[in-house]
Amino acid sequence: MPRTFVWHPSKGPAKTPKLQAPTAGKVKITQVRSGIGHAWPMRRTLVALGLRHHQASVVQQDSASLRGQLKKVRHLVSVTPVTGEE
Repeated sequence: MPRTFVWHPSKGPAKTPKLQAPTAGKVKITQVRSGIGHAWPMRRTLVALGLRHHQASVVQQDSASLRGQLKKVRHLVSVTPVTGEE
């Protein structure tokens, strides 16, 4: 009989870190993990953010819609506030 998937509470991270994006200004979004193997809505969200490949970075204006997109793919990206001109 083939082995089936068994979920274990001890596997994986205990919790995902909170998104520490600023309330105003711009943020730099860097893709730190690949979208391969993830659901198509996550891959489409990465493309909508402007991230086309692993380790790509974009600078975007912070907004409520951007925060919603980042929440969907928070395990695939890292977000840092932009200070000054970049």
